Amino acid sequence: MLAAMPQPPVAASRDEPVIRDRGDACPGALRLHAADDGFLARVRIPGGLLTAPQAAALALAADRFGDGHLELTSRGNVQLRGLADGCGGGLAELLDAAGLLPAPAHERVRNIVATPLADPAPARALDALLCADARVAALSGRFLFAVDDGRGDVAALDPDITLLGPDPDGRTLLRLGAARDAVEVAAEDAPRAALLAAHHFLDAVDGAGTRAWRVAELTGEHALDVAEFGRLLDGLGIPARYVAQAPRPYAPPPEPGVHADALCVLVPLGRLTTAQWRTLPGELRVTPWRSIVVHGDAPAVDPGLVTDSDSAWRSVTACTGKPGCAKSLADVRADARALVHVATGELPVHWSGCERRCGHPRGTRWVDALATGDGYRLSVNGRELSPAPTDLAVGLTAARNANPSEIPQSPKPQ
Repeated sequence: MLAAMPQPPVAASRDEPVIRDRGDACPGALRLHAADDGFLARVRIPGGLLTAPQAAALALAADRFGDGHLELTSRGNVQLRGLADGCGGGLAELLDAAGLLPAPAHERVRNIVATPLADPAPARALDALLCADARVAALSGRFLFAVDDGRGDVAALDPDITLLGPDPDGRTLLRLGAARDAVEVAAEDAPRAALLAAHHFLDAVDGAGTRAWRVAELTGEHALDVAEFGRLLDGLGIPARYVAQAPRPYAPPPEPGVHADALCVLVPLGRLTTAQWRTLPGELRVTPWRSIVVHGDAPAVDPGLVTDSDSAWRSVTACTGKPGCAKSLADVRADARALVHVATGELPVHWSGCERRCGHPRGTRWVDALATGDGYRLSVNGRELSPAPTDLAVGLTAARNANPSEIPQSPKPQ
């Protein structure tokens, strides 16, 4: 293996509330984002679930309106880049005809990650409830639901509301943010309970007056109380049992390769051509780890895609970088490609063009290769390598094989 298995996340909290003074500018399929390489559309794919016609429609959209590529995000969504100014109406019409915009007012809040090798029914049920509920249209485009079958893969992705299960008794845990406690409900009640948890969050945001986007941004007297939420569910006809110390199972993402009747295909740096996309037949499951799960007979995969679990690409990610992003200080994708087979190691590495570190790994230890405009600054779990390496390949190799606790920290600037 070229990368250590990711570690379970640790529950975290904030000492001070986050107070928003502006609205959420997160892009969507209807709200396009102006980038240096044209406009960008982010199409939410709840649970990563795409029918064959929907997958075909995305490829057609990329060819007709964009640059002929599709990008997979760290939430299992699909981005189209290089879109021309004025294409929004045509793009929306194409996506709507394919069933990819079932609720235009909700399209940016359909953020659901789901275990890609599990039954998709719970994720579909939750999405249907979200699309039919006017209140949740107020959620930020950053708010995240996770539907985990109990193994603990997508539960590790810092979700705001997690459904974990069902267990052998048909019970599902519901967790709010990174809380150690949870409520347990019948599996058939879990999607509705998740919807009500979103209402509970929005009520708390209204009370706090901070315009919080995520559960972790609510602190102090406005932090969500899991026991209180359990009582709320009981009062609304959903029997709920409070669990003070909920189990936190963990499983790594699916490796590239065959999994029973499915094939997991890794997309290097999360970007592929429409020709490559079209080689993947039938219903697809886009994963939050920039891979695609294909069920049924294994297709003849394009050689630019990865089905080898020992590939160096399985532990290398990057943001958009130059020339697509104006904020980026380097062409991070080109640099990642140049060193992918040279600077190998146990820890995954994410190449970032600026301090925002878009798309960085979650639920794992990782190496941060951050562009500075004068090379790269390397750190492991926030601990910067000191002194800074003069040879990037040598330094990156050392970082990827380092014990984070043994890395001397650079002095903080005064």
